Amino acid sequence: MKIDGKPHRTIWPAPDGNAVEIIDQTKLPHLFEVARLETLKDAAHAIKAMLVRGAPLIGATAAYGMWLAMREDSSDAGLSNAYDRLYETRPTAVNLRWALDAARTKLGPLAPDARADAAFTLAGEICDEDVEINRSIGEAGLAVIKDIQSRKKPRETINVLTHCNAGWLATVDWGTATAPIYLAHDAGIPVHVWVDETRPRNQGASLTAWELSNHGVPHTVIVDNAGGHYMQHGMVDLVITGTDRTTRAGDVCNKIGTYLKALAAHDNGVPFYVGLPSPTVDWTIVDGVRDIPIEERDFREVTEITGRLADGKVVTVTITPEKSAAANPAFDVTPARLVTGLLTERGLAEPSEEGLLRLFPEMRQAGED
Repeated sequence: MKIDGKPHRTIWPAPDGNAVEIIDQTKLPHLFEVARLETLKDAAHAIKAMLVRGAPLIGATAAYGMWLAMREDSSDAGLSNAYDRLYETRPTAVNLRWALDAARTKLGPLAPDARADAAFTLAGEICDEDVEINRSIGEAGLAVIKDIQSRKKPRETINVLTHCNAGWLATVDWGTATAPIYLAHDAGIPVHVWVDETRPRNQGASLTAWELSNHGVPHTVIVDNAGGHYMQHGMVDLVITGTDRTTRAGDVCNKIGTYLKALAAHDNGVPFYVGLPSPTVDWTIVDGVRDIPIEERDFREVTEITGRLADGKVVTVTITPEKSAAANPAFDVTPARLVTGLLTERGLAEPSEEGLLRLFPEMRQAGED
């Protein structure tokens, strides 16, 4: 996608060939800074501290992290250590495990002196695959948007509500939930996005709004609690969110607050779609509420907030009483019964085990061992 008219990905090899570079998302929207990752430690920190975030981008960063690790120590012990070190950074996003498993499977049989080059090639392939997956998700969602457009007045705006950031900043490019929006906008379909601020980290207000603005997509930032109000008044045509892990039965784990949006959408007859790259499906589990580990993040994400003052200075302030405790579950699970459809790279899937297996029949035996 574009920043000031220039195409960008979220992660790329450094021009000197000695590092990988990323957009430091903790600095957005007030500062655009590129961070350089040169070691396994750098890659693990980037994932854990959320310089990169979003399930697909976490997986891509982990893949490049394996390359950085193999440059440091390409022995069997080094490979095992790198896997474990990166795996422990974020427990919920299944793409992390998927990318690390792919790297271990690829690198394990190789001689140690061949592992670094192979890891670099694999990371590039994972990134390119992610771009194509997300573009294809966009095509599936564009068909949904065109169907809604066919039932509206000519040139009437289609209003989409999003939650968190499932845009190109959460992937290598295009995004999952935003890919249909970008394709619709670029095709001349009048589309407007209600952008949930998404407390506590404000990824909607800080990231989704920033990237939509850079691409020229009309949007309005709203507080998280306003979504139901707009649905009640017929001002939302569809909801599209992303997912960090989806069960084989279609339960969707996404940023905290997604479940409440799904409930409001269900109550008001608003279709609720999820942009779902297939590597984000955890074929080993069925019950998302019971089996998906929910990351509990630092309480200071709730008690503090960062913003820019009138003089341009970026500061962090405390917003709660000093002695008040704070809890910070990062995700919740939306049951499949509340999901209208799953937008995958192979098309629209019914949110059920059979619905997913119709599009991914090769996964029928997964998780049965």
